[in-house]
Amino acid sequence: MSGTDYSYDEQGQFFPIFILTVVGIVTVPLTYSVLKPSSDPGATAPRIKTDYRPEHADLIDTQRKAQRRKDRRLKRIITVLAGWGIMALMAYLIFVTARTIPKIWNPYDILGISESATEREIKSHYKRLSLKFHPDKIRPDPAKNETLESLNDFYVDLTKAYKALTDEDIRNNFIQFGHPDGKQSFSIGIALPNFIITDGNGKYVILVYAALLGVLLPYLVGSWWYGTQRMSKEKVLIESANNLFREYEEGITEGGIVGALSTGVEFEHALKGEKAESGLGKLESRILAEGDKTTPAGGLAEKDILKLKDLEGGVQRKALGLLWAYLGRVDLDDQTLDQAKLEVAPIAHALNSSFGAIALAFGATAPIISSYTTSQNLIQAIPPGASPLLQLPHFTLAIAKAIEGDALTHLSLQEYMDLPGAYRRKLTVGKDLLTEPQYQTALSVARQLPRFQLEKGFFKVTGEKFIIPSSLVSMVVKGRFIPPGSENVPEVNENDLEDVDPDEDDLDAILGREKKAGKGEKPAETKPVQPPLAYAPYFTKDYSPRWHVFLTDSKQGKVAVPPFTFTTFDKPIYDENGKPTFNMQTLKAQFQAPPQAGQYTFVFHLICDSYVGFDHKMEITLVVDEANKAEEIDAEDDISEPDEDSLAGQMNALKTGQAPPPKKKKVKQVEDSSDEESNTDEEVEDASETDTDTDEE
Repeated sequence: MSGTDYSYDEQGQFFPIFILTVVGIVTVPLTYSVLKPSSDPGATAPRIKTDYRPEHADLIDTQRKAQRRKDRRLKRIITVLAGWGIMALMAYLIFVTARTIPKIWNPYDILGISESATEREIKSHYKRLSLKFHPDKIRPDPAKNETLESLNDFYVDLTKAYKALTDEDIRNNFIQFGHPDGKQSFSIGIALPNFIITDGNGKYVILVYAALLGVLLPYLVGSWWYGTQRMSKEKVLIESANNLFREYEEGITEGGIVGALSTGVEFEHALKGEKAESGLGKLESRILAEGDKTTPAGGLAEKDILKLKDLEGGVQRKALGLLWAYLGRVDLDDQTLDQAKLEVAPIAHALNSSFGAIALAFGATAPIISSYTTSQNLIQAIPPGASPLLQLPHFTLAIAKAIEGDALTHLSLQEYMDLPGAYRRKLTVGKDLLTEPQYQTALSVARQLPRFQLEKGFFKVTGEKFIIPSSLVSMVVKGRFIPPGSENVPEVNENDLEDVDPDEDDLDAILGREKKAGKGEKPAETKPVQPPLAYAPYFTKDYSPRWHVFLTDSKQGKVAVPPFTFTTFDKPIYDENGKPTFNMQTLKAQFQAPPQAGQYTFVFHLICDSYVGFDHKMEITLVVDEANKAEEIDAEDDISEPDEDSLAGQMNALKTGQAPPPKKKKVKQVEDSSDEESNTDEEVEDASETDTDTDEE
């Protein structure tokens, strides 16, 4: 018998296995992506405690909940649960089918004899069975539910099985082809129960299978792949990144960056349809209305107003207007517009990260710093150049103006909190100002903000006394978190400002790995400490602050050492009661020293991307010595005897018969090393105390 037949799954044996396999291919990796720990540092971070509720708090809460649902990947979770449910059902069907499906006809099983039995053994065994089960001799047993018909059928099966094994041709067919009739036609099994198929419709089912496996599945995989290729490393569309690249200028300001961010294609999805044009006139009239004495309500500069008016309309002009309305905290007196105003801020923040990466590729200092300050403005909902006091709850432009008076510069939060208490209250509490409860709420928040106070910064090479050309230099930054208005701040312990090199045999510490616990010892807890989530009552997405450390060349206006970003710290920032610990924190960034010896003066920047006025900027000098100087120092050192407890010391004792002398402590050399680590420690300390200005270079 030849040809090809299509056989369907009569008993539903293979259909559940097929479905289980296909669903499992999708569900298992998707489950891993859902269950794996979140890479977002803000997923488990603490929060700043306050009961302050800003204007339109209901809209902000709604957007935050939507954003959290998106971050929790709700659709993927539902898909995973549905997938496991289907897999459980298929496993159940497989188990039930395995118990109910009849076994394949096998003459050896029917006769109850081994497949290795000889023909003589088969005949002898069949003779005994035929005598026992012959219809003329056996009688039905009602207790076993036997009938005369069932006994006759069993005897017929015995006879068929015997003939299949004793007839030479039939037996050969069964051994070679697994069937007494010989080779069967090639059968393609389709994993569908036969009851689904009606006469003449089988070809359509095959077409459906071909469409699912040959068209739909490749389409889904291709869509996922090309979707990932459309996104940049900063999680923005490549098209948006290209638009930002074209908007880049070396002299770009924060307002210019806001205008550049409006070119993001992501806004087309957020403001699609009628949202692109509706309310545009009302929006612009609100943000361009008279606000502060010199600027409109949205905080736009003259150049920003021209940028807005030069746009022809559509999504970009609407997005730009909404961004300025958000930064200026302008009440648009329209729920739809106010909701869109809050919606565009996280999109703009993501686009700003992409712009920062573009600016870093060009290497110019000013655009990079402007990108960081734009991040601060977006998170805090403050226009460029506005007062840092607006970061506190209940503070408005009018209140900040009343407190600062006619001062040419704004008060930082630290300067405001350092004012005498009675004088500060007099400036803040009163008619058209804050009430006493509002004032206390603002002070409570200010005393929780994680302001990093720089204490010392220097350069060093681990294990060496001097920095030589092209060596791997560590930039060590020491500082404490001192929230504005903190009281009873302890003096700096000079020992905390030192950076002690690890022991020569402590490979884990040298390589920055977690130290392994000894036998019987518990591993030391080195879990990184997260700062509180950024206090940003108007920003509808949880965000963990980031601190960026980098060096710039003030003469060339270029970045000398690219930014190192820190999101966690090595010591607790707050105790169990929420009080600051004032622990000395250590930040380290490694880079390669210049290839030539000399003194290199850089501008050191430490910028927090979430708070306005918490940045540090100062000059710092890197001293690179000639390589032969380090060689001369090594030559002057006496060759020390091996330690008594070392392997070399024991070998030396065996050779000489005397124990080696104890190792001498080089107190003088340690003191010299601490003084000469960078030749800049004293200068850095002075600069850190006097120069914390964050103006551009």
